[in-house]
Amino acid sequence: MPGAGAAARAMLAEAPRPEAPVQPPSGPARMGSSEDDAALVARTVAGDRAAFGVLVERYTGQARRVARAVLGDPDDADDAAQDGFLSALVKLAQYDARRPFGPWLMRIVANAATDRRRRRTVRRAEPLDPSLVGGGPRPDAIAVRSELGERLRAALKELPERRRTAVVLFDVEGYSHAEIAGILGIPEGTVRSEVFHARRRLRTLLADWKEQVR
Repeated sequence: MPGAGAAARAMLAEAPRPEAPVQPPSGPARMGSSEDDAALVARTVAGDRAAFGVLVERYTGQARRVARAVLGDPDDADDAAQDGFLSALVKLAQYDARRPFGPWLMRIVANAATDRRRRRTVRRAEPLDPSLVGGGPRPDAIAVRSELGERLRAALKELPERRRTAVVLFDVEGYSHAEIAGILGIPEGTVRSEVFHARRRLRTLLADWKEQVR
């Protein structure tokens, strides 16, 4: 697509960047229907730049959370998300409108984050953003909530990258095992195994905290 890179950079620059972390949805995350996404893709391919801007706005929060699951660092994750959108725009004509757009896009974002991690020479120690893990104890228990956030971030950091990404996609973003398999490029059975082992490991890592708050 001629000029796709410049167009993507312009639209990404115009996309809102929230000051505060975006809280993940409490249920399965679906940013609009597949029909709406497919129509926006078709308009973008036909040259409607505003249509791609809608897709960017619709999926920005989700893309950042997926990138953070891979990279850990929020700033690097934001850059990786933009890399993913740029790559998606260039490849948009390859998108199969018969399939959901979200998993297709998130696979590109995850790949962009992985590429950025490989290129990174100095790994900063910033852990996953608290918005990634969501939830938390009672709103009035501020001290307990703060401790839980720290423990969750530390526990997630203990997981291997693919396992962490799989459990975030499943439990935070609400994707199915089959969709995650497409995003990560691994068999569905492997996804089920990764989510199972991630949950079991998190329960073990957080077991003593649960005992303390009883």
